[in-house]
Amino acid sequence: MMEGSFQNYTGGRRASYISVSGVITEIASAIGLGYGGCTQMMTVEDEEGGLTNFLVHGCTCVADQEKLYEGMSVTVYYRSDPVAALVYPPRFAAAAIVPQAEGRMSAVAYFNQVLMASDQSLKLNLSPATEVVTCNNQFFPGNPGGHVLLVLYSQATRSNPPQTTPDKIVVLCNER
Repeated sequence: MMEGSFQNYTGGRRASYISVSGVITEIASAIGLGYGGCTQMMTVEDEEGGLTNFLVHGCTCVADQEKLYEGMSVTVYYRSDPVAALVYPPRFAAAAIVPQAEGRMSAVAYFNQVLMASDQSLKLNLSPATEVVTCNNQFFPGNPGGHVLLVLYSQATRSNPPQTTPDKIVVLCNER
């Protein structure tokens, strides 16, 4: 698991986002758990064999709107601040899911108006080629700063903080 100290502006603090990378081992309906038909339960096994269950809601952002399937390698981002039930495997609501691809890196964080991550772990430099969209793949007008962003990129500098010119930015309008 990777932790970030990204803070989201709700109640004076910004939410932290944590990621789990691994392989989807199961996707099932969550109707039996009291969720409607729009929610699925997805199990991800990390490289150490640890299992994590994720609730995938209709508002969960899936990068490039790819269809998820068992056996797919993914990185799942979720908020660390909600209280989690003490169950095994642990269960969290997925904020964003990124299918893994060769040479693709990703980050989820709150970025300020100058596109610096709130923990200063990444600085974004936009170019005319950077695609900026919402979760439903619609054009996002203006500066994406001041939002929680899913950033897809292929390289970053080794500077402090690392800088990247992203290939794509997805504004997570439902995240605060």
